[in-house]
Amino acid sequence: MSDTAERVKKIVVEHLGVEQEKVTENASFIDDLGADSLDTVELVMAFEEEFGVEIPDDAAETILTVGDAVKFIEKNQA
Repeated sequence: MSDTAERVKKIVVEHLGVEQEKVTENASFIDDLGADSLDTVELVMAFEEEFGVEIPDDAAETILTVGDAVKFIEKNQA
């Protein structure tokens, strides 16, 4: 797992209070990890702060899984 993926996983565990084993690349924030819409907004903000990337609202709506977040960050990180 990449450094980015590990950092994303850590943020998800901290923000959602889920077990680390449940945070897989294909885990859906809402369906698998129990996030609600406010949680997803907070996760996006945490990813922006941690990685120094801007995630526009239209892009945030496409980030549904842990893997989606990792791919977006790796593609857009300076």
